[in-house]
Amino acid sequence: MSNTNLRILVAGGGIAGNAVALQLLRAGIATTVVERAETPRPGGQAVDLRSASKEVAERMGLMEGIRKYQLREEGMKLVDRQGRDIYGMSADMFEGKGPIAEIEITRGDLNQVLLTELATVAGNLDYRYGEWIEELKQDESGVEVTFASGTTERFDLVIGADGVHSATRRMAFGPEEDFGTYLGGYMSFFTIDTPASVKPHWMTLHSVPSASVGIRPDGDPATSKAIITLRAEKDPALRRDVAAQKKLIADMLSEAGWLAPEVLAAMEDTPDFYFDELERVDMPSLSAGRVTLLGDSGFCGSPMTGMGTAMAIVGAYILAGEIASTPEDLTAALARYEAAVTPFLDKAKELPGGGLKMMLPTSKLGLKMVMQVGKLMTTRPFRPIMMKMLDSTEDYVLPTY
Repeated sequence: MSNTNLRILVAGGGIAGNAVALQLLRAGIATTVVERAETPRPGGQAVDLRSASKEVAERMGLMEGIRKYQLREEGMKLVDRQGRDIYGMSADMFEGKGPIAEIEITRGDLNQVLLTELATVAGNLDYRYGEWIEELKQDESGVEVTFASGTTERFDLVIGADGVHSATRRMAFGPEEDFGTYLGGYMSFFTIDTPASVKPHWMTLHSVPSASVGIRPDGDPATSKAIITLRAEKDPALRRDVAAQKKLIADMLSEAGWLAPEVLAAMEDTPDFYFDELERVDMPSLSAGRVTLLGDSGFCGSPMTGMGTAMAIVGAYILAGEIASTPEDLTAALARYEAAVTPFLDKAKELPGGGLKMMLPTSKLGLKMVMQVGKLMTTRPFRPIMMKMLDSTEDYVLPTY
């Protein structure tokens, strides 16, 4: 524990925000977290822990809680429009470095593990649901923050961990379009009743030109997560128009076959429909004075990387560690944070297989070729090549605090 009068504000009560808050509190630093939602958000798609992020979870003492919620996923397979197997990859085929990692857990459950740990060190924690930042005014010694509730308070540092469409980033750094790169499509996730025909404990995918539909195991065997990926031109009008989002999905999967009709029917009444563009966020710097960014706010690689949670938790561990090392010199701490995390981010943000152009060709011929290449890579002679392509962050050396 350190003796410090620092007051730090974290914007966003997701995995990144809660992880950094936990480590700051453990270092004796008074921390306030504001989360726009009224309550913790349950469920969500499966996320994984591997390489450096697994090591962080172990160092933070989270593994006991994670094991309680860990999903049973045995592998991933691709099927044709009749549901017949094209090829599959068991979870252990690539030593836990493939699409299905050793540790898979829903986003909501991982967040609950963090919230449970936060409750044990809540002495210096001020957690506010239904609250968010409206205005930031900073000087050399701190930041004056005006909240949606109308109150104004002063903090030594503000950490923006409020997602890919971060309001904190916009206020401190500039508009989203200055830092975001559209990656050519959209993704959607939502809960459905588990279809009787899917193989238990396996993630199953079916692709058509420019689109794919998948079904992934959930924490409750009675439900699954539908995963939709679309290759399409960017349409800003889709941002807040749920009806238009669902129509785009329905139009692009109308002739898909397999379980697409069942998924589309369930989409209309699902309680947790999520849809967003695939975007990469690249910042020239993660800090601007007394405001710094964490997680998707500062370094989103898009869900296609499969590394969003890893980047969030590794970044949180490093940021808190550097702040606690020199609480009297935040400028130096933020510079060290960026220098230490950037090598990990550069590799974690790489898109496997070349992105949507390779994953979702626009023609049947192109799709057939991609399937053949994928099938070939799962054969024993080509697995070493595949291994070299997977988990490029394996050699990253995590700092110790």
